[in-house]
Amino acid sequence: MSAFARASSRHRQPFDPITAVLFKIIQAITYLFVLAVLFMNPVSKQGIIDPKAEYIITVTWPDANPNDIDTYVEDPAGNLVNFAAAAAGLIHLDRDDRGNLNDTLNINGKLIENPLNQEVTTIRGVIPGEYIVNVHYYATEDMQPVPVTIRVDKVNPRLEVLYYETITLEKKDDEKTAVRFTVLGNGAVTNINHIAKSLVAKAFKRD
Repeated sequence: MSAFARASSRHRQPFDPITAVLFKIIQAITYLFVLAVLFMNPVSKQGIIDPKAEYIITVTWPDANPNDIDTYVEDPAGNLVNFAAAAAGLIHLDRDDRGNLNDTLNINGKLIENPLNQEVTTIRGVIPGEYIVNVHYYATEDMQPVPVTIRVDKVNPRLEVLYYETITLEKKDDEKTAVRFTVLGNGAVTNINHIAKSLVAKAFKRD
């Protein structure tokens, strides 16, 4: 038999649907196995930080705004965190932002600007009692009012937004109590209010 005849004979072999189905099943199983391996061993993502927090307080103001807004947080024991004391008790000021100051970075000879204005404070445990969050207009370059957004998130067992509001600091040295809230023994939050209390005066009180 010639080579052409043998090739034609192979092409004329009957189609086996069972073999085709089994082949597709093997393909599907292989695909699912690869997906399972990827989920069990996820690719690491640069820039993601696990704050190990129970609550996260985020203070933001408009991008590229040149003015310096500061966050003050007091815990039930009277511990107070701010730019001058970044950690006290279980409270940590994880990011202190100074408006446009230090927002320009030199990377490989190129100047890169970061327009984001954001301060982040974490509470890394459940201590029952009242917490107070103040914002303070520390320094100004344009003498303009600044809208400041305050967000409080409960992280565990799932992310829950406890508070979100934007208030305006009218001028330099303006201080406002953004929110007060009470943490219960089980981690739940109650008694959210805005009763004013100065924390700047306490932080820099001279004996």
